[in-house]
Amino acid sequence: MNLPNKLTMLRVFLVPVFIILFILGYYAAALIVFIGASVTDFFDGNIARKYNLVTNFGKIMDPLADKILVYSALCLFIEAEVIDAWTLIVILAREFIVSGMRTVAASEGRVLAAGMSGKIKTVLQMIAVCLLLLGLAVADVPAIMTAGNTVYLAALIMTVYSGCEYVYKNRDVFSM
Repeated sequence: MNLPNKLTMLRVFLVPVFIILFILGYYAAALIVFIGASVTDFFDGNIARKYNLVTNFGKIMDPLADKILVYSALCLFIEAEVIDAWTLIVILAREFIVSGMRTVAASEGRVLAAGMSGKIKTVLQMIAVCLLLLGLAVADVPAIMTAGNTVYLAALIMTVYSGCEYVYKNRDVFSM
C-alpha cells in the first residue's frame, strides 16, 4: 500500500477516535483529531498526483473516507442539537444521487469525475465542522458557533448547487 492510501486509511481509523472524544465531551481533542484527519485529505491527493501514485483503491476510498469523517461529525452534531437533522438529509440525498449516477456510469465503463464545486463543498463542510467543534470547545464565545453555522449554511448551499451541477453535466447517464 502506497503512502497516499495509507494516509486515506489513517483518516478512516481516526474516525472512531474522533467519535469517542466527542461523545466523552472532549471537544478540543476531537477538534484536533478532526483537523489531523482532514489534513491527510489534502496530502494524500497531492502526493498521489505528484508522484503518479493514483490507484483505484485511492479513487474509491479517498472520497469515502472524507464522507465517513464529515458525516460522522454531522451525526454527532444532530445528537448534540448543534444542527438540524433535515440538513444532513439534504446532504445525504445529494450523495446518494451522485453515487447512483456513478454506479450506472461505471456499469457502462464510464467514470464520472468530481467537479470543483464538489471539492469546494467538502472543504466548506470540513471548515464548518471545525468551527462548530471549536464553538463547543469554547462555549463562552458564541461568535464562533455563529461563524460555524454560517459556514455550514454555505456548505449546505454548495452541496445542493454541486449536486444540481453534477446531475446536469452528467444527465446523459439517465438515458443509459
